[in-house]
Amino acid sequence: MEPKAHHVIIGLFTLVAVAAALGFALWLGKSSTDREWAYYQIEFNHAVSGLSIGNPVLYSGVQVGDVLDLKLDPEVPGHVQVFVRVDREVPIRENTRAGLILANITGAMNVQFSGGTPDSPVLNGNRSDPPLIIAEPSAFSSLLDNSEMLMQKADQLLTNAVRLMSEQNSENLTAILGNIRIATEALLERRGQLEALLERLDAAGTRAEEAAIKVSAVSDNANALLQDEGRDALTSLAEALRSVQGTADRIDALVRTNEGALDAGFQSMGELAPALRELRSTLRNLNQFTRRLEDDPAGVLFAPERIQELPR
Repeated sequence: MEPKAHHVIIGLFTLVAVAAALGFALWLGKSSTDREWAYYQIEFNHAVSGLSIGNPVLYSGVQVGDVLDLKLDPEVPGHVQVFVRVDREVPIRENTRAGLILANITGAMNVQFSGGTPDSPVLNGNRSDPPLIIAEPSAFSSLLDNSEMLMQKADQLLTNAVRLMSEQNSENLTAILGNIRIATEALLERRGQLEALLERLDAAGTRAEEAAIKVSAVSDNANALLQDEGRDALTSLAEALRSVQGTADRIDALVRTNEGALDAGFQSMGELAPALRELRSTLRNLNQFTRRLEDDPAGVLFAPERIQELPR
C-alpha cells in the first residue's frame, strides 16, 4: 500500500503543476489578447541585418511591442518597410525618432523609439492604415553598411605596409638609421662647440634686442622732435612764404602801375646801344694810342702823319 500511495501523491502533484502551467499560459494569452495595440510602418533606407519577425520594439530601452512583418519597398527595393505593433498606452508622436539598436553580441537587432515632446501630435496607428515613420540610420548600421569598404581599405593598408617593409626599403631604412646614429654621435662629440655657438647666438640676440631698444628710443626722440620743433619750423616757413607772397604781390602791383614807364625805358636802352658801341670803339682806339705812346713817345709825337688807307 505504501508504494501505491507515493505514486498517487506524485501523480496528483504532476496534475496540479500541469494545471497551474496551463492556467498561467491561458492567463498570459488572455492578457495579451486583451492588450490594445497601435500599428506603425517604419521605413529604413539601409539594410536591417539582424532584425526579424518577433524581435522586440523598445521605447528608450523598455519593451513596448514587437515586429510583425518585414518587406522591401516595392518602389524602392533598397528601402525596407518594417511593420510593428506598440502598446497603445505608449504615445508615439510625430517627432518621435525610430532606429535600430544592437540586441546582443550575436548581431540581433531591435527597433527602438526615442524622443518625442508633449507638444507634438500623437500618431494614431491602426492595422489597416498604419502611419509611416522614416527611421534614422544608427551608427552601428552605418558601420555594418560600410564594413565591406572598411575591409577593402584595411586590405589596401596592409598591402601598402607590406610594400613599405620590402627588402630594399628595409635596407634603405637601416642605412638612414645608421646615418642618423653617426650624425648624432658627431653632434655629441661637438657638444661643447654647439653650446658655445648657442651662447654666442644668445649674446647676439641680446645685443640685437638692445639695439632695437635704442633704435626705438631714437625713433621716439625723432618723432617728438618732428612734432615739437618741426611744427615750429613749418610754422616759420609758412610765415616766410606768406611774407614772400606779399612782397611778390607788391612787386606785381608796382610793375602794373609803371608798365608804361618801363616800356619807354626799354626803348631808350635800345637807342643807347649804337652810342655804346661807338664809345667802346673810341675807348679801344684810345687804349691803343696810349700803349704806343708808352712804347715810343718820340716816334708817336714827331713822326710824319701817315694817311691810313681804308680798306676797300
